[in-house]
Amino acid sequence: MTAGQVSDYRGADMVLPALPEAFVLIVARGYDSDRLRKALAERGVKSCIPGRANRKEPIVYDHGLYKRRNLIERLFGRLKDWRRIATRYDRCAHTVLQRHLHSCHG
Repeated sequence: MTAGQVSDYRGADMVLPALPEAFVLIVARGYDSDRLRKALAERGVKSCIPGRANRKEPIVYDHGLYKRRNLIERLFGRLKDWRRIATRYDRCAHTVLQRHLHSCHG
């Protein structure tokens, strides 16, 4: 994690050496940089990073695969919600019931 004013791809440069072996890396467009794409390609990792809007040449990426990234984001969101309940940040009965119903139907 980096400070808010630091670009995402600079943070990626710091964690790239510790990246576990992977076939593909799916990240947000904030990580769109030629340098990161090249570093991933050198490691044999396919990048699934949409290009920024101001790119002169559009970036080709797997749109279907990128859409699946949302599943992971929702999982982390739910884990954070349940952490609040488990650590007594938000342990009212109505909140627990609401989270349970949401996880069953959403």
